[in-house]
Amino acid sequence: MEELNNDIMQLLEWLGYFGKDPEGGVSRFLYSKEWLEAQKSIEDWMNKEGFNVHFDEVGNLFGGLQGTKYQDETVLTGSHVDTVGNGGLYDGQYGIVAGLLAVKYLKETYGKPLRNLQVVSMAEEEGSRFPYAFWGSKNIVCTAKREEVENIADFDGIAFVDAMRDCGFDFRKESTELRKDLKTFVELHIEQGSVLENEKKSVGVVHSIVGQRRFTIEVTGEANHAGTTPMNYRKDAVHAASVMISDVMNRTKKHGDPLVATVGKIEVKPNVVNVVPGYALFTMDIRHTEKEALVQVTEEITASLNTIAEEMGVGLKIDMWMDADPVPMDKRVVEVVEQQCKEKGLNYKLMHSGAGHDAQIFAPFVPSAMIFVPSREGISHNPAEFTEPHDLAEGVKALIGTLYKLAYQD
Repeated sequence: MEELNNDIMQLLEWLGYFGKDPEGGVSRFLYSKEWLEAQKSIEDWMNKEGFNVHFDEVGNLFGGLQGTKYQDETVLTGSHVDTVGNGGLYDGQYGIVAGLLAVKYLKETYGKPLRNLQVVSMAEEEGSRFPYAFWGSKNIVCTAKREEVENIADFDGIAFVDAMRDCGFDFRKESTELRKDLKTFVELHIEQGSVLENEKKSVGVVHSIVGQRRFTIEVTGEANHAGTTPMNYRKDAVHAASVMISDVMNRTKKHGDPLVATVGKIEVKPNVVNVVPGYALFTMDIRHTEKEALVQVTEEITASLNTIAEEMGVGLKIDMWMDADPVPMDKRVVEVVEQQCKEKGLNYKLMHSGAGHDAQIFAPFVPSAMIFVPSREGISHNPAEFTEPHDLAEGVKALIGTLYKLAYQD
């Protein structure tokens, strides 16, 4: 265990060097100098271990072992190599490091697998540099569209296409089809939440990823003098918005888990101390593991918001700008992961993911599953991101057992 702990931390710190931020975290954005150095260094590591290595057109890096019996079937594991700005040491790159160590261990212990076994260091997931997320996984499953990124640029005005080509990559050929050899994808990731830590579990076996609906809500009242406008005559946009937000939270709590709702942004105009606010904007993020429940509760909430607006005499505009369905993981692969946790005596729980991951992009096309390890205090996207080395090792053990079952056994 101690040796595995050391190997994981050494590789995490090594990979975290590429994009190390002066503020203490890691900033490694798609098609940046730091990103390219990281991918090339992982390529070198794979080559030294005797892996078969290649990049695809857009910069996803693959390396692994060729199967001896089923060479038209591939078991894939890995995660994304990009980070958020000044992010942590574990998000994304832990899944890559764990995959590298797992495949190395399996090779040294059991030799070549029956099926091809690959680790992928995916080009991008976060959407931190350009206004596009999941570029890596969407290209692997052939759902990324050229026209979606041809005219976008980063905050410095650098075009997506220029940055990509400067790194030596280009668009996927339009004739490229989804790889027929991909039989399974397993992603190991930190939880980025506090469930496992609070329940004192070392491993989470993810059975589904939540669906999300996101809204921008605009409330229009009437700006007026704060001293001369009686309360009963006011059309106070902030008061109306506060009633609406309270209603959303109360309904969400009443429904209970796994429903969650978040109001993360609020804007007010004119936003001064002595004027009754005439305008308020707030965002609403609602998530649930079941589509029918997600649709039902959002319809219930929006109907209630309209009723509140009418009763308080304010205008209301509701814009639903994101509607992502829940994504179940493959039952058979989930069962394999859970069985391996049982056989290895790991302290685990079945759970859903409240955040989005590359596995949700793979799942509609390739049987997929996820394994979580705890995040201290649920902190992620932050230099304070931390997972105990013991838990990191437990996650790798779960991954090793799963990959052995999927790639080495008939």
